[in-house]
Amino acid sequence: MSEIAKVVFNAEVDAIGMNCPLPILRTKKALATMQSGEILKVKATDAGAVNDFPAFAKQTGNELIAAGSEGDVLVFFLKRR
Repeated sequence: MSEIAKVVFNAEVDAIGMNCPLPILRTKKALATMQSGEILKVKATDAGAVNDFPAFAKQTGNELIAAGSEGDVLVFFLKRR
């Protein structure tokens, strides 16, 4: 089992099939509803997400705690600041 499969999360955003900037916008909206320290799982297929999510985390102060893939789907775990 991969490391990302072991991450426990509080909420999930399914951005599969969406192109930039929708995965980031959906993520921002979801994080706004969460408490500090909670974990958000994001699934995306946009290749740009590989660069977008680390930059988004750095810019917003949320922590990107894990990133990987499940088949063709990119998976990111962000910890709410």
